[in-house]
Amino acid sequence: MPGIRNELRMLPAAPNADGTPAWMVHDPVKNRFYRIGWIDFEILLRWSQGSASAVVDAVNAETTLVIGQADISGLLEFLARNDLLCVADQAGAEQLARRAASARVTPSQWLLHHYLFFRVPLLRPQHWLAKIMPALQWVYTLQTALVVALLTGAGIFLAMRQWDVFGRTFVDTMTWSGLMGYAIALVAAKALHELGHALTATHYGVRVAHMGVALVVLFPMLYTDTSETWKLSNPRQRLAIASAGIAAELALAGLATLAWSLAPEGSAKSALFFLATSSWILTLTINVSPFMRFDGYFILCDVLDFPNLNERSTALAKTWMRRKLLGWNDVWPEQLTPRARRLLLAFALCAWLYRLMIFLGIALLVYHYFFKVLGIFLMVVELVWFIGRPIALEFKVWFARRNEIKASRLGIGAVLLIGLLAAGFIPWQTGVHGIGWIHPERQQVIYAPLPGRVVILPRAGKVSTGQLLFVLESPDMQLAAQRYAGLAQARERELVGLAGLEDGEERRMQIQLQRDKFQSEARMYSIEQARLRIASPFAGVFDDLDPALAAGVWVQPRQPLGVVIDPTRWVVDAFVAEADIARVRAGQSTRVHLGLRTLSVLNARVIEVDTSRTQNLPHAMLDANSGGPISTLSGTPGDNPAGARAPRDALYRVRIVLDEPPPLRQMAVGTVVISAEVRAWLPLMFERIAAILVRESGF
Repeated sequence: MPGIRNELRMLPAAPNADGTPAWMVHDPVKNRFYRIGWIDFEILLRWSQGSASAVVDAVNAETTLVIGQADISGLLEFLARNDLLCVADQAGAEQLARRAASARVTPSQWLLHHYLFFRVPLLRPQHWLAKIMPALQWVYTLQTALVVALLTGAGIFLAMRQWDVFGRTFVDTMTWSGLMGYAIALVAAKALHELGHALTATHYGVRVAHMGVALVVLFPMLYTDTSETWKLSNPRQRLAIASAGIAAELALAGLATLAWSLAPEGSAKSALFFLATSSWILTLTINVSPFMRFDGYFILCDVLDFPNLNERSTALAKTWMRRKLLGWNDVWPEQLTPRARRLLLAFALCAWLYRLMIFLGIALLVYHYFFKVLGIFLMVVELVWFIGRPIALEFKVWFARRNEIKASRLGIGAVLLIGLLAAGFIPWQTGVHGIGWIHPERQQVIYAPLPGRVVILPRAGKVSTGQLLFVLESPDMQLAAQRYAGLAQARERELVGLAGLEDGEERRMQIQLQRDKFQSEARMYSIEQARLRIASPFAGVFDDLDPALAAGVWVQPRQPLGVVIDPTRWVVDAFVAEADIARVRAGQSTRVHLGLRTLSVLNARVIEVDTSRTQNLPHAMLDANSGGPISTLSGTPGDNPAGARAPRDALYRVRIVLDEPPPLRQMAVGTVVISAEVRAWLPLMFERIAAILVRESGF
């Protein structure tokens, strides 16, 4: 029996799910913990018996367990694989040296494997954590938790009462200065987060080895090393340490929300808003996720008391996949109840899908983050190492054991593959969807051209072409017209008085010029007064009269007074994504769903398709900032002047005419489904990929 390293420590652990005792083996050199069961513990207690048979006899005689040589061999393999045995001879030392040499990597290999994530320890905080811990014991009381919960609830309640202000503030902070504020708030929130882990670990007597900065895709994040929490046998204490960061950040978010609701306008209120939103969003979207190795994953492990959840669920899912797809009769990695097995399988499949999306996102991030040559290289590394490599390793196992695959499974797999390819090349009847603005084809908003006082105003209803709608008056303009007309008449009388004088020719020329000027001024003011008589530009219906208007009310230039529409012909300005616009043609039939939540459907047809992307939405009801369905960009003042509504995505306008007017005969936002050109999805996907490659091929 080979010797076991003397520095290893045995620590009690929480019982297994079946009630049997368990222990943790701590390797202080690697700072790793290994969980062992009752049989392994009893064998290790009698390891010094000298031989495997003696250990088996001692365990069988002194305990209620019944073991055999296979148990000794399995434990011996586990100890050797994790370097827990002493090196007793030259051969063992050489084998250990070979393993160390094979595990050694060059700096370039280390950088290639760790550029996405590596840690930089900065300080060893155990001394000052122990000094300040007595003064913070009140934090871990039930009274403190209740007070924080009540204050958080009050903050959420007050914020919900002014939710429109909260949402508008969030949109307004999406600027460079706002992003800087979020960055500062993020640093403060994450510092408190990590301090929560460190203080809670110290509270339960666990040493915090170090704290520092972890670089995730070269983005700095604080971290705390609490790996020694496995020394705790109580899973509730480990759960408290794992969830302390989220609890601290949620408390900060709740108190900041309450303070924001009560604070007066100013820089302090803005700082509280940054602190509250960054803490809420990051905690609820990132930290609680159990599918990556963040706090949510370790919390789930402690709640289930199921260490190494990811590795064990992955091994179980691989075995399940081989049994179901290939018909192999592989032994399950561990014996679990059917319910626990289903839960682990569901977790593994969700984790695979989640990580696939995360790794694809990181691949695109590193491509755009660096210059193009390095970005392409790092993106390929990301796709090959984190996505392609695990799939290739699994296929390698399938290929090595291909003779074990049942013929029936090969036939089913071939049929499914052929069916999938056929489905990819068969044109399916799919429509093109878009957001549409429903409005009359002819509509004219009536504005006040000049400042004036209302004399006559119309009623809502039918109007004819040229029908008088509004009559405004401007006393100043009337006085000016009368004044200049009077001055012109005076100059005309002077010309009559100079008619008989022989030496008054020069004087006559000056008076004529003045008369012509005054007559021109009088005509100009008369024309301007005529503009205050506003008529209908075409026959239709006048509606949306400003309710604040009445006789004697003053209106301002370009003030909308009402609208005239032609109710006989209605159109829809639909906005279609760039990927689908090539399938849309004039004359295609269309279904228009009135509103975003109604079931009313109108028939229509396409009459016009724009060849360039939309630069500005035609109406505010489409803008997401006004409650519409299309997201827009604020941009810079030069690129996007005030009032412009530039769509965030590449959208193209499609003009659609309705076969009949809508029931309510009013503008609305709806959804359209165009019976566009039918195409198979697989060639279309290849075309889109090729288009992206061509677009990104320039250096």
